[in-house]
Amino acid sequence: MNIKIKPEDILTKVTLIGDSVEVIEASNKLLVGIKGTVIDESKEMLILKVNKGIKKLLKSQVTLKVKSKELGKTYIVDGKLLRGRIEKRIKK
Repeated sequence: MNIKIKPEDILTKVTLIGDSVEVIEASNKLLVGIKGTVIDESKEMLILKVNKGIKKLLKSQVTLKVKSKELGKTYIVDGKLLRGRIEKRIKK
């Protein structure tokens, strides 16, 4: 079954917790290539479980490739669009 979803729905109706992500662009080039699973999310930060522990990423500094369990799709999202508390983003 194909899920039809608008870009704004990705940001407002899904949580990233549990999704696999990869940093594909970042203001700090050392972050590019980091892959992991989102285990928590705050207003400004994503917390990933990676092979060697935990990484904290500022949303405003990264562009992510996200493999969404909830949507069954892979998409790219600018972290700046994810800023804000998850509860408020989903309720909008």
